[in-house]
Amino acid sequence: MSGGAEIVYIGCYTAQGGGRGTGIVAARRDAGTGRLDLLGVVAGTPSPSFLARHPRLPVLYAVNELPEGTVSAWTIHPDGALSPLGVRSTGGAEPCHLAADPAGEFLFVANYGSGSVAVLPLDPTGAPGDRTDLVRHDGHGPVPDRQAGPHAHMVSPDPAGTGLLAVDLGVDSIYRYDRDPDGRLRTIARVATRPGTGPRHLARHPDGRRCFLAGELDASVTAYALDGAGRLVERGRVQASRRPGHVQPSEIAVGPDGRFLYLANRGVGTVTVFALDDESPRYLAEVSGIGDWPRHLALLGGHLYVAQERADAVAVFRVDPGSGIPAGPPDRVAVPSPTCVLGDPSLILG
Repeated sequence: MSGGAEIVYIGCYTAQGGGRGTGIVAARRDAGTGRLDLLGVVAGTPSPSFLARHPRLPVLYAVNELPEGTVSAWTIHPDGALSPLGVRSTGGAEPCHLAADPAGEFLFVANYGSGSVAVLPLDPTGAPGDRTDLVRHDGHGPVPDRQAGPHAHMVSPDPAGTGLLAVDLGVDSIYRYDRDPDGRLRTIARVATRPGTGPRHLARHPDGRRCFLAGELDASVTAYALDGAGRLVERGRVQASRRPGHVQPSEIAVGPDGRFLYLANRGVGTVTVFALDDESPRYLAEVSGIGDWPRHLALLGGHLYVAQERADAVAVFRVDPGSGIPAGPPDRVAVPSPTCVLGDPSLILG
């Protein structure tokens, strides 16, 4: 393999979530070509729909998106194999996102079905303990079939310190929290989006001063500035896609050099690329060839990986380093009901 290889983990929906997967799949990623060579299922676990890494330790976490939600943890071995480390309740329904704090002391989980955010302490091995807090959101939005109640969809710890942003699709809000040393959340602010936005995920810019929010229900991208006190100030708003038809954005990500923004659009089956050279994202291009339901995307090295949930594949694009635009047609690797792609550059194989 040219340039060495690293391990990539792929989450999925299993039969418990209406999917066709059986657990977390591992693959070798060629750092030069971007190619994925599947290693197979390395953890049989129900509906591991989103994955995250411990910031320092070789530990992998997954939500188990079930009516009685759980998170699972594994120790990662040098060859990519996983050993069980623990399973804990999230205290809510259908957890869909999780992230560890930058110090590796706590794990945050978004319970979509019950509209709550859970906090679990992490011991010195990275294993999660019993919850230290469970904060339930309240309210509703103007879209009756999607916003009858709260639906926490993402948790985003501040890159430094103890702050946390929690995105709630059901109540058109971004919550700002601070975590105390005992693992309890204190509400700092509730930032309302425009009614009917249905905020799903946000992406932080590497400059630490900006972030970008994907609106699942109104097919939008909203740009925010973060002031010195961590407050979110809206700076611009653009359409997610220029293609006709139903557009339902999913994952959003900023490129590592901060020049480009990438957004997956379900329904029309595209990835939109925006330039980040102004207050609002500037539309550059839309890339097709990824199936109609791109659930997640990840930028790894010079390549873009798109989890095609309903097409049972992960698409691999080379990204032009000058224009930021993925070049097609993509390579594809067959993975049943993929929902998340997580690279692990710490695992470099010979």
